[in-house]
Amino acid sequence: MNSELPERRGAPVGRRVFLGTLGLGALGVVAAPKLQSGLESFLGGASDLDPTGLTGLLPNGGGFRYYSVTSSVPRRNAETYRLSVDGLVDRPATYTLGDLQAMPQTRMVRDIQCVTGWRVPGTPLEGVRLSHLLDAAGVQPSAKAVRFTCFDGAYSESLTMEQARRADVLVALRMQDKDLGHAHGGPVRLYVAPMYFYKSAKWLSGITVTEDVQPGYWEERGYDIDAWVGRSNGRADEPTT
Repeated sequence: MNSELPERRGAPVGRRVFLGTLGLGALGVVAAPKLQSGLESFLGGASDLDPTGLTGLLPNGGGFRYYSVTSSVPRRNAETYRLSVDGLVDRPATYTLGDLQAMPQTRMVRDIQCVTGWRVPGTPLEGVRLSHLLDAAGVQPSAKAVRFTCFDGAYSESLTMEQARRADVLVALRMQDKDLGHAHGGPVRLYVAPMYFYKSAKWLSGITVTEDVQPGYWEERGYDIDAWVGRSNGRADEPTT
């Protein structure tokens, strides 16, 4: 999850600052759909990221909260989207959205859990297994990790090679049986099913195979590199409701 709301353009705030705003949570649960709809209309559309950060405080009807670490994110579509796979590989490649759509697709239905506490149970996601792209690239023997970068220009994440090759790690193209929209990190995002959602980087643009794990955006700010749900970040998982 590309998380958190910007204090000003190009200067993201941390989770502690953001968590200080969660006293609005009770209001958000009751009034969020109308408030978010009205605010988005005022700002010019639900698909636009809000430079004020206000819409990110409110869950939409599906239970998600929209976060970004930058005040604006460029848009990509079928014509302009590109995903590069490079680093310690024998066959670097660049994929279009159409290329990814033409590959074998895996669909899974899992709970999505954010480290800030909210959960969206039973969420369908669909896409290409990351292991498929790694196999196509020909990972070199010295490679031990994978780094992910995003076209917001700021967010990054990493997984060990063992984690990246799990069957429940996707380069996701669809969520809730719809093409990924911009606010959800579309047209392509990472989805790491067994970890907190900050590991599932939105607006995915680069996959780089590396020798070692490189801390991602939130790990550099104190969060666990291994973000297993219920076993990291100092919080116990809550039961599915």
